[in-house]
Amino acid sequence: MARGNDVRPIIKLRSTAGTGYTYVTRKNRRNDPDRLVLRKYDPEVRRHVDFREER
Repeated sequence: MARGNDVRPIIKLRSTAGTGYTYVTRKNRRNDPDRLVLRKYDPEVRRHVDFREER
């Protein structure tokens, strides 16, 4: 199995609230070539905030 290919890399999503909280996920580069921004829950501030992709 080709786990380390470049089509679906592992990325970190870091909170924009400044808490340093991260989620780890995979993304498809063919469908989302730009940096990913998802709205997810940050337990340190107890609300949903934007999480931006960092490389």
